[in-house]
Amino acid sequence: MRHRKKGSKLGRPTAHRYSMLRSMAGSLVEHGRIETTVTRARALRSFIEPLITLGKDGDLSSRRLAMRKLPNKQVVHKIFDEVAPRFKERPGGYTRIIKTNIRKGDQSQMAIIEFVD
Repeated sequence: MRHRKKGSKLGRPTAHRYSMLRSMAGSLVEHGRIETTVTRARALRSFIEPLITLGKDGDLSSRRLAMRKLPNKQVVHKIFDEVAPRFKERPGGYTRIIKTNIRKGDQSQMAIIEFVD
């Protein structure tokens, strides 16, 4: 049975998958939007949105929880100081996924994930 097993494995071992999600989250926070496959974008959405919710709280314990997920201090500071205050009145749904072209090499559906303005 598959009860309470959300998220996909993305064809990678656990450590590689978490490392990839942390890296993609850092790039998303730094650049505001990134292009990736649809499956990775959906996995990234479920990874980054709870971090932005922590950023809306803004207290020390939230920062420590965010540092546990994202070990890059600059990215955590940017989430708490720049990204999260934009969504202060928004109850959720901080990112949008827009499907774009199909990648030529392996016919994967590509998507752009970005913050909602």
